[in-house]
Amino acid sequence: MKISRLKLLNYRNYETLDLNFGPHTNIIYGKNGMGKTNLIEAIYILGFTKTFRPGLDNVVIKKGKNIAKIEGLIQDTIINNYKIVISDTGKTIKVDNTKVSKMSDYITKVNIILFNPDDLKIIKDTPMTRRRLLNIEISNINKEYVILLTNYNKLLKQRNAYLKAMSKKNLMTSDFLNILTEQLVDTGLKIVDIRKNFLASINQYLGSIYNKITHKGSLSINYLSEFKDKTKPDILNMYHKNISREIIMGKTLFGPQHDDFEFITSGEIVKVHSSSGEQKNSVIAFKLAEIKNIEDTLNKKPILILDDLFSELDQEKIGNILELIDDDLQTFITTTEIDFVNPKLLAKSKLYHVTNGEIKEE
Repeated sequence: MKISRLKLLNYRNYETLDLNFGPHTNIIYGKNGMGKTNLIEAIYILGFTKTFRPGLDNVVIKKGKNIAKIEGLIQDTIINNYKIVISDTGKTIKVDNTKVSKMSDYITKVNIILFNPDDLKIIKDTPMTRRRLLNIEISNINKEYVILLTNYNKLLKQRNAYLKAMSKKNLMTSDFLNILTEQLVDTGLKIVDIRKNFLASINQYLGSIYNKITHKGSLSINYLSEFKDKTKPDILNMYHKNISREIIMGKTLFGPQHDDFEFITSGEIVKVHSSSGEQKNSVIAFKLAEIKNIEDTLNKKPILILDDLFSELDQEKIGNILELIDDDLQTFITTTEIDFVNPKLLAKSKLYHVTNGEIKEE
């Protein structure tokens, strides 16, 4: 999978842009605040329909304008034209000028793996951050998961509202609650099974990739879930025993909405015992393992984006990471300086210099 052309209109600090990319490595360089991350963010939005940065969708609209447009030619088995138009009232998504109404029909079409410095939050932040990562990454390759997650969230919202209503009426039993609980458990078990299989697939590659980056130790992911390895009767019994607590608190206390995972290296939790550099290596290894998983699952290569790869890593680690990237994988790398980039990498890359929302191809 490759993006050959990107067109922007009123997007962040770009008034207009029409840019062609190389099929292999593309290095985008320039000082901070010039628009490097804005550019790769636009590519990311073509895949996920949402930004990876904080804020609502309409924050990408250039100041003083009403709409922003992102358009790209992306080749998978064939070349398709993808277009997203964002306004204050929402967004319109089209593939080859045909409007897309269901997100589940779209977000598995363009497969993108992104590493961004903020991804260190995956390790440092709360379980919610890691669940969000799981949901994004699995949704990018599994349409069924998108539908299951949507249905689960609807059931969870409905069940929580009913628990609050029962609390107000001092009810301790309800046939309707039992129905909601069973539906929630059925859907939740499917979600947990997909998450478990996804992380197991990542673990197949994670240890060896991490070792090739660092030349020491190994890395794995431990999946933490209240539903994992439990049967439906076990889970229903867990709900039954805690029904009074749920009614008092007015919310569902168990389920995949509480899932988490942790990185483990040399028997220790990375979040607790590893340095920032080691944590960055762990996240990059995870992203590279995702590439292998996509190749196994979908029999194709995703687009790889490495935003600010060269900061906080020594030249040896950077070289090891780049050695792990297939030459046939379309890769985007952003950096503030190219003087310290390996000459061999520069020689085989297309270079783009960004200055104040303008890009010069070199």
